Parts: sequence; C-alpha cells; structure tokens
Amino acid sequence: MLAGIQAGGTRFLVGVGTGPDDLRVREIPTRAPDPTVRALLDWLAPFAPEISALGVASFGPLELDRSSPDWGRIGPAPKIEWRGFRWGSLAERLGVPTALDTDANGAALGELRWGNGRGANDLLYGTVGTGIGGGAIANGRLLRGRIHPEMGHVLVPREPSDPYPGCCPSHGDCLEGLASGPALAGRWGRPAEELPPEHPAWRLEAWYLARGLANWVLTLAPERVVLGGGVLRQPGLLTALDAELRAVLAGYVELPSDLIRPSALGDRAGLLGALGLAEELLAARDPPSERGP
Repeated sequence: MLAGIQAGGTRFLVGVGTGPDDLRVREIPTRAPDPTVRALLDWLAPFAPEISALGVASFGPLELDRSSPDWGRIGPAPKIEWRGFRWGSLAERLGVPTALDTDANGAALGELRWGNGRGANDLLYGTVGTGIGGGAIANGRLLRGRIHPEMGHVLVPREPSDPYPGCCPSHGDCLEGLASGPALAGRWGRPAEELPPEHPAWRLEAWYLARGLANWVLTLAPERVVLGGGVLRQPGLLTALDAELRAVLAGYVELPSDLIRPSALGDRAGLLGALGLAEELLAARDPPSERGP
C-alpha cells in the first residue's frame, strides 16, 4: 500500500491505495503545521503497518536536496505560518520511505500516469487557484534543477489599463500576483467563483495567463499542456486562453490544435502524483533485476 499527501493552500488531501481505482481519501483543512500534521498522522495511523512508501506533493518553495539537513523544508511560501516547516519531520514520525516534490510536479506526474497527459513524453502541467504553479516532464522525467521550477513567479507585462498592483508578497506583479485566485478577488472585490462569465475579469485573466503560458511553452516546448485549478473551471476560460496564446505567439511556433487540455484528475491530480512519487521511490530502491520472482 502507498500513501500520498497533497498539500494545498486551503486544504490537504491524504490518501492510501495504489491508484485512482484503489484510493481511500481524507480532506483536511490547511491550518497551522502542528494541528494539520497531527490530523494527517491520526488518519494514517490505522494504515501505517501496511504502508510501503509515502509521497508528498506540497506547495513550496521546497528544499529537495536529500543530502541537506534541511531536506523537505518549506521556504518563503505565501502561507507564512508554514515557512520553515520540514516535511522530513513528518517522514521521521511516520517511519516510512518518503518522496517529496512540489504540488505542481506531483500533479504533472499524476496526469502523465492516469490523466490527460497519458502518452506524452514532454508534458507541461499548470494550475491556477490560490496560487499559480507549473510542473514539467521532459523526456519522460520530472524536470528539476538546483531547485524545482517556480513557473508561477515568472514576470509578465502588465495590461496597459490594469491598475491592480499585484498580490504576491515577494514580487508584487508576477504572474501569480496578477492572475491567481487572490489576485482576482483583490482586483474585483469578490471571489472568482462569484464573477459571472460576461465579467471583464475573464478577458483580463486570459490576457495574463496567455503571456505566462507563452513563456512556459517557448522555454519547455511541450507536446501537451494540461491545465487545472479552481480558477480554470470558469466556463470558456480555457478556450479564450488558447486563442490568446496563439495570438501572442503569432505563429512563431506551430502548436497542435489540441495542445491545451483540461485536467482529467481535477482536485486529485496532486494526490495521485504523490502516489506516483512513492511508487517511483520504491522502484528506485528495489530495481527489477534485484527483485525475487
């Protein structure tokens, strides 16, 4: 049995199983680290003797260097109370091998294995909700460098008539600061889910997201883009984003007609990706040539 945790800005999903058809899930509100971790461990406790590995797909930034004593530490995240928390401490308390990556990379892996990324070798996953993030798979492998990609904080031009200063605590008007769910609420005075389809918010949202996505597409050259997150559930937004992206790129690169696809796994993409991370960790520790019959 594998365990997975998807750590989000408003809620955690924790589950045990082997995949989408074999998965028991619990939702836990995101509070301060101590009560949240206690709730995670309490739910996992009955399954602990059967768990072979844990995968965690978490908001970041994260310290992913396993040789570092700070492995698993959350850096200057927008969730201020979580800054400095170490996922390694949860792994130690649970006592099972643990794999860690960002929530966006986790979702990319989930979509590659079980969702709208199946069959792709080069995949880009983007999410727009409480924050904006991106995960990438290049040549079939998750893309990581010295740190993980932080695609939500790319800098984009400002729409000339937009006076909103941006809400990112680190950069102000980066992509996340201008087009995330909190940015929509801050600019228009009410949550995104309360804005009707004809509201001018959605034209502006497509404008910003297309420019952020253009940076991602030109840099990573994906064969497929899967997009998820609460903001992108707005009817018509994906279609408007696709049209705006093609206008921004102006034919410089040829894009497949079905380049952009909605997430097939929805809110569970990161959780399923966390199970995939756990599975990969076990495979690396026990390669096929070393297994018994």
